[in-house]
Amino acid sequence: MTTKISILGSGAMATACSILLAERDDQSVSIWARSPDHARDLTEHRENRRLLPNVKLPDKLQITSDIDEAVSGADFLVAAIPTKFLRPALEKIAGHLNDDRPVISVIKGLENETFMRPSEIIADVLGNRAVVALGGPSHAEEIARRLPASVVAASGDVALARDVQQMFNTDRFRVYTNADIIGVELAGALKNVVAIAAGICDGQGFGDNAKSALLTRGLVEITRFGVAMGAEALTFSGLAGIGDLITTCISQYGRNRMVGERLGKGESLQEILDSMDAVAEGVTTTRSVYELAEQEGIEMPITTEVFRVLFENKSPVEATDSLMLRPTRNE
Repeated sequence: MTTKISILGSGAMATACSILLAERDDQSVSIWARSPDHARDLTEHRENRRLLPNVKLPDKLQITSDIDEAVSGADFLVAAIPTKFLRPALEKIAGHLNDDRPVISVIKGLENETFMRPSEIIADVLGNRAVVALGGPSHAEEIARRLPASVVAASGDVALARDVQQMFNTDRFRVYTNADIIGVELAGALKNVVAIAAGICDGQGFGDNAKSALLTRGLVEITRFGVAMGAEALTFSGLAGIGDLITTCISQYGRNRMVGERLGKGESLQEILDSMDAVAEGVTTTRSVYELAEQEGIEMPITTEVFRVLFENKSPVEATDSLMLRPTRNE
């Protein structure tokens, strides 16, 4: 039997997932693009020219801006819409979606107003349904070009996580399973905050020692927050935690790291955001995490300083001094 998979979204990660999933002969894959013009461009050129240039889309991939056509008969839905647009997008198409189809989320972020994780937003809008979160070091630019990668599929429904594992697994994309969807989703969101700090290190020219220390203490901070929110500490030592953190903080493709680098070189946040084609989830995530950490009394010094640089006009040098001159303590 052929499994039909419908991808909601047409950005870089949606495109990379479509290429990956279409490798298997027993899987039929379609992409829903909200914009008819974008759908036509993808269909005509068989390429996401803006976000993944020179990567050809499979001939078998179906592309449409008609949501009914996209999801008709779908066995699985893949949500690949940035967090800040996820709720309004789902609200517009909720009436077209089957009530019981599982959703695979490849979204990394948090809703600023509610602090909901992507799986919680999906359940809130579409009703209580099974959700699997796919997390880990997984830049779309590399997945689409079949460079080796490993990720984790997380769900409280272990059997469903294993189904998704088999759907995505290839000779160049290895998938593990994990029952801690809270940890996987929080890790995917919070690493973007540390990535902004890592970019500031790069922009200021602080070197390898500083960046290594930042990633190490950033992981401690992320884990502390995640455990307070109900996640398992070990999740943050795996692919979704330290794996994704390393990639995001060192990669040329990392949008959040690039935001930090430009801040470190003296640009304003508004100048940076106005010049970007894609969403840097870490900016809004920083505000959400900072506010909740303050409310819950969770110590997060790196997040606090990133927040102050982003939203209180604190200079990167002043933020660095604040971190380096904190009272000494045991590791």
